Amino acid sequence: MSHLTHLRTFLEVYRVRSISQAALNLAITQPTASLHIQAIELFVGKPLFIRQPRGVTSTAAADELARSVAPHLDSIEMKLATYRLGQAEGGTVHIVGPSDFIHNRLASSLATLIPDGFNFRLHTGNKQQIYALLDSGTMDLAITASMPDEHQYAFAHLLTERMMLVFAPSLTRAIGKLTKESLGQTPLIAYDEDLPLVRNLWSSLFQVSPDIKAAFTIPDLRIIKDMVIDGHGWSVLPDYHCQDALSDGRLLAANAVADAPTNHLYLVWQKNGMKSKATAYTRDYILTLFR
Repeated sequence: MSHLTHLRTFLEVYRVRSISQAALNLAITQPTASLHIQAIELFVGKPLFIRQPRGVTSTAAADELARSVAPHLDSIEMKLATYRLGQAEGGTVHIVGPSDFIHNRLASSLATLIPDGFNFRLHTGNKQQIYALLDSGTMDLAITASMPDEHQYAFAHLLTERMMLVFAPSLTRAIGKLTKESLGQTPLIAYDEDLPLVRNLWSSLFQVSPDIKAAFTIPDLRIIKDMVIDGHGWSVLPDYHCQDALSDGRLLAANAVADAPTNHLYLVWQKNGMKSKATAYTRDYILTLFR
């Protein structure tokens, strides 16, 4: 018997950390999804997930299996999605998400679908605005950095961000040995007054909540990155926002990628399904970009 279907279910559960949500994403029942997981667990001879009150967590065996099979299954799905997109009639799709993510990871990729007859209306906003637009029915798809309510929305995991504390080489002497005191005496450039990106990393480094105030706030990670490169202060950025500057030496990182706090991004849509074939094709295409 082929285990390809079972493996596809396993990967979806692994990525969304929920059997019920995975079943919804795959258009199968939850008992069927559970049977697929049981079949794979029987095949590998080890448990893959630990059931929690809300969702599941993966075991070391699941991590190893996902690393082994994900590239191959994703490659097959991407090829199939390419054929499906070639059959699409096009249409207009409305998408809302964080402006920085759209700029860095999404807009240019969506533009490749324009010759196939697709039109896109991209909208930006914070968490409250994103969900308000999705709930209003004016958006077909949304990207959010908060875990969606699985009882209200259908969603799939897109990618995991790793948060990096970065500064320009010119600030090396000022920061010196990385401490709360040295960072507190160096200007912080932040997204907003609540320090959403800084808070988790600060707690990870120093085991306390930050008691600092930003010298400069701007809700645009692109501007923050440029200001940090220019030596105006330090900040915390997702790894893919600053990888180019880290690679060419314009920025230095105070923490290792392997130890960096993480944040998850999700693609979200209404539970009652896709409004059009164009929306379904776009959803599938976006998912292939991150798998």
